[in-house]
Amino acid sequence: MGAFMVDVTNKADTYREAEAEGFIKLRPQTLKRIREGEVEKGDVFSTTNIAAIMAAKKTPELLPLCHPIPLTNVSVHIDVEDEGVRVRTLVKAVGKTGVEMEALVATVVALLNIWDMVKKYEKDENGQYPHTEITNIKVRGKIKREMK
Repeated sequence: MGAFMVDVTNKADTYREAEAEGFIKLRPQTLKRIREGEVEKGDVFSTTNIAAIMAAKKTPELLPLCHPIPLTNVSVHIDVEDEGVRVRTLVKAVGKTGVEMEALVATVVALLNIWDMVKKYEKDENGQYPHTEITNIKVRGKIKREMK
């Protein structure tokens, strides 16, 4: 059958919004470093925010059948919790197709960015990551609303 891009030519532009979230489990001492701004690579929050925004914009370059959509907003919420960091991304656009993939890609890249920034503190004596884990990546919700 092959692969093909869905033709959305005849669809009307509508307001689209999607929120995704995910979680990265980290060691308590790593979470302390994040909270106190003591991560050697720099500010985890601002770097993760920029990484997520950039990822949302590049989604059609990563997923071959996604349509390029002019995004109107990408917002990132990062919460340091007791056992790790939760990231939620909200992506908005006006277009012919939804932005769930953009929200998911932004969330995943945000979590990967956090891992990259703190991996030094997560390694065990053998250089492995026995405690670090990215989990619970999901679309929390989406909205499609006709334009007025």
